Amino acid sequence: QVQLVESGGGLVQPGGSLTLSCAASGRTLNTYTMAWFRQAPGKEREFVAGLVWIAYYADSAKGRFTISRDNAKNTVYLQMNNLKPEDTAVYYCAAKSGNVSWRVSEYAYWGQGTQVTVSS
Repeated sequence: QVQLVESGGGLVQPGGSLTLSCAASGRTLNTYTMAWFRQAPGKEREFVAGLVWIAYYADSAKGRFTISRDNAKNTVYLQMNNLKPEDTAVYYCAAKSGNVSWRVSEYAYWGQGTQVTVSS
């Protein structure tokens, strides 16, 4: 049974930075696609970034967010810079076998989410 646990969310001012972490347990996910999604109130869950051998980003994240992984720690990170109020959402870590996908339905494993609020 794979478990994903996110951490690092919080309240940050516009223009600030946060780093989210997702620790995996239950199996080694070194060859799995790891991804970050987010869901704002009243909106559908959306792809933010994904990484297997190379990284993919949603247009909203390009140039501001960086996804990375530490296979030795079975952990994936999302470094978020220049945060904007529209980045406010619950951020979810997800994992799947195979290539990166933007489709929520293709991910087999999900964390419980961590809240990110960007506000002055």
